[in-house]
Amino acid sequence: MKKMMILALAALITMTAVAQKKADWKQMHDFHGVMSKTFHPAEEGNLQPTKDSAAVLLTKAKAWQASAVPAGYNGAVVKPILKRLVAQCAAVGKAVKAKKDDETLIALMTKAHDIFHEIMEKCRNEQH
Repeated sequence: MKKMMILALAALITMTAVAQKKADWKQMHDFHGVMSKTFHPAEEGNLQPTKDSAAVLLTKAKAWQASAVPAGYNGAVVKPILKRLVAQCAAVGKAVKAKKDDETLIALMTKAHDIFHEIMEKCRNEQH
């Protein structure tokens, strides 16, 4: 009886850990943190955060792309979109280095933001 209770408790702990792992994708959250600090000010015409953090945005996008797709996400859908996100973040970085005008930077950031939301909308499995 004691052995069965220990096994049941171990199974419950394992299931809880798996459920928590499904809901979390650290690299996605890391990317989102930088995206929100750069995109929302850009929407309001403040491009300094974009200029200051374009390299970090690309680094976080690449880390996200290289990470394992956790349970709860459709890897076949997410990986090609992440590839586009990385390319778009690289375009933002190149535009910043080339000192492109504000309209160009806003357009590039908006596209990167839209790709991010595409991942959020399309890539979760039905169970989520």
